[in-house]
Amino acid sequence: MAKSTTQFVCAECGYASPKWLGRCPDCGKFNTLAEEAIAPAQPTKFKGAFRASSRPLPLSEVKYESYERVSSGISELDVVLGGGIVRGSLVLVGGDPGVGKSTLLTQVAAHLAKSRKVLYLSAEESCSQVKLRCERLGLNSDKLLLLNETNIDDAESAFLEAEYVIIDSIQAVYTDALSSSAGSVGQVRECASKLMRIAKSKGITFFIVGHVTKEGTLAGPKVLEHIMDAVLYFEGERTESFKILRAVKNRFGSVQEVGVFEMTGGGIFGLTDYSALFLSDARGVAAGAVVTPSETGNRCMMVELQTLMCKTAFGLPRRMALGIDFNRLAVLVAVLEKRCGIALGTQDIYLNAMGGIKLNEPSADLAVCAALASAEKSIPVDKYTAVFGEVGLTGEVRGVNFADKRVNECLKMGFKRVVLPVKNMKACEKFKDKIELVPVTYVSQMIKTLFKN
Repeated sequence: MAKSTTQFVCAECGYASPKWLGRCPDCGKFNTLAEEAIAPAQPTKFKGAFRASSRPLPLSEVKYESYERVSSGISELDVVLGGGIVRGSLVLVGGDPGVGKSTLLTQVAAHLAKSRKVLYLSAEESCSQVKLRCERLGLNSDKLLLLNETNIDDAESAFLEAEYVIIDSIQAVYTDALSSSAGSVGQVRECASKLMRIAKSKGITFFIVGHVTKEGTLAGPKVLEHIMDAVLYFEGERTESFKILRAVKNRFGSVQEVGVFEMTGGGIFGLTDYSALFLSDARGVAAGAVVTPSETGNRCMMVELQTLMCKTAFGLPRRMALGIDFNRLAVLVAVLEKRCGIALGTQDIYLNAMGGIKLNEPSADLAVCAALASAEKSIPVDKYTAVFGEVGLTGEVRGVNFADKRVNECLKMGFKRVVLPVKNMKACEKFKDKIELVPVTYVSQMIKTLFKN
């Protein structure tokens, strides 16, 4: 049998070289060649025969495979995963150092170990350090198996004895198939591929910790995310107790789900009441603050948008948006100037979605316009008023999805008035006896309604 060899492949253009080069001869990029393992082609048996496993099947003959879900012990994590942990899946959890990735997965491992075989492979910490963390969190870790190993080939036999495996982290393990150091592009790709083959063939579930770069993306090749069944980002400042878990890929659930956690001395706990995080007590007092119901996956959350305006000291006014797309803010500023006659050309504008959440849906457009108008007029919006709707370039307010669900959330949170698109009024008529509904057709109509003075 021929021996496996390695080659160096450019991450930009795919050029292959038998040795490492500082610059790719094909595309001219520097430091893009990474080592990859290449196995010799296996001889094909029964040439010309059509194997049964490769025969195409009509859709009607494909058998439906039911996926078994298991609770992780943390309800917010189950929601982000789509209802629980799917057996045989690969879940990648990325985040900044110190954000709480290891703490979260340690709690999950301790919960699963009560009734199942769980292996925690710690490539960055010793087993005693993991034990100290479990004791600090008050976890019963008697049945949790710990392994301190960096060679993934030597740990494969331990993987086969467990049902759930936590790899902490993928950048710290390596395989003998490559001579490059752990954490390199080739090592991360090869180790992830090996874990994927084990998970799919043996039905073992892997939780993999991944580091992020200074740009906030997962370190390593993009193929790392392609291999995974679910990719989760754990976000939050190390000095803050609130953390947000966001799904950017999920083959077994919605990618719109967001989980909210609180970091305490006793561990990480999921939050079900988001009012303390996304809503402030000072709303309704200062101008520039508006609340909007945001749809994230299968649930709705009330998020406060805050705007600050000040006269620019330069010829070009500054625009800064946190949690809202910058280009979207620029479009809405132009709509207010052209369609509503609000002069913002000499104002620096700062917009922030409270709690660190990111609003990617267009339903927040009308709330952004309301916050900008409130800041420009120095008139606060009533604290019990919520606003949602998409804004077009002509200044019209367009309908959005899940309008009834948004109004219902406003009702549960104690709001008394909701400004919404006219097109969504029919779906929300069932709430008109419980909460005041204000339908609007244009942005200018919304501004006149909120700021009558």
